[in-house]
Amino acid sequence: VAELLSGRGLVLPFSGVGDFRKEVVFVGLTSGLHRHTLDSLAELLRCRFEEQGLLQGDGRGFEPHLTIMKLSRASKLRSQGIKRVGPALYSEYTDKFFGNQMVERVDLCSMLKKKQQDGYYHTETSLQLGGRRRSEPDEAELLRVSKRLVEDAVNRALQQYKQETLQNGGGPNVAAVQPPGSTEETPTKTDTTANSSTDNRK
Repeated sequence: VAELLSGRGLVLPFSGVGDFRKEVVFVGLTSGLHRHTLDSLAELLRCRFEEQGLLQGDGRGFEPHLTIMKLSRASKLRSQGIKRVGPALYSEYTDKFFGNQMVERVDLCSMLKKKQQDGYYHTETSLQLGGRRRSEPDEAELLRVSKRLVEDAVNRALQQYKQETLQNGGGPNVAAVQPPGSTEETPTKTDTTANSSTDNRK
């Protein structure tokens, strides 16, 4: 792979929308040197799999693409009787350029094993093609962001609760609220306890 890239970054330009058997809608890859690099990489992997006796499949050609939708995953559409995606639905995007994508990692995935929690295919191994971009957050940063989002959501919920409480009655019934850590009991509760103790002695 390093020899194929020759130290160059791999940038994939995506353009145009198409479909596979009117069941899978995808964005295609434009032609160019990047396509030759991908084709060479696919052929290299195919040869290695054959050498190890791991090659399986129906011999279909390599067609790099970016999947947009699968009808097999669109249960709501299938329940409405939609079984095919006609080209007329995406005709205005057949020549649209969607942008470039820098390839930073190549994953060897299994489509037979259980998917990961995030819905991505089970990954057997990964090959990092370059360093992590500065703009890409690491796991620690993602954890901090997630924690902050949860805290913000809780604070907003508390503020909303306070506002609704004030609007509905001017606050909670202070006579029924006992300060934390207070051991003082109300006269009513003391009298009840005393009466109960007297009854028990009798």
